[in-house]
Amino acid sequence: MNILDVADRSWPVLGRMMKGHTAVYRATRGRVGHRVPGLAPMLLLDHVGAKSGARRTSPLVYFKDGQNIVLVASKGGYPKHPAWFHNLRANPDTTIQIGGQHRAVRARVADADEHRRLWPKAVDTYGGYAGYQRRTDRQIPLVILEPRPL
Repeated sequence: MNILDVADRSWPVLGRMMKGHTAVYRATRGRVGHRVPGLAPMLLLDHVGAKSGARRTSPLVYFKDGQNIVLVASKGGYPKHPAWFHNLRANPDTTIQIGGQHRAVRARVADADEHRRLWPKAVDTYGGYAGYQRRTDRQIPLVILEPRPL
């Protein structure tokens, strides 16, 4: 069994775990789920399905770059981009929750210069990203969330 077979079998379980994380994060207004000792900080990303139009929420690791928030579209080094990445490309205006704070943002993919500058910050935030990049042939995109008025 190869790593992709394991990943394919893991996504349903991970999906249920993410729904649970999201529910606890929202119910506690970010007091539980935003910062877990020993782990990178997490936010909740709202996004709209590119094809379905369904509203979804994903808990994701993030880091700050000035007033912007940066997400890593790693999907654990899987060969395909995560669904939320495709959804943001189709519908870039969205909202996030960081702790108890909600923010309106516009998503865009980092250009090559930004990616070179920000990738080391991503790996500093969560060291596993380096291994994910080695595991895949695709360049893992960085998504920059820029503030916009509510």
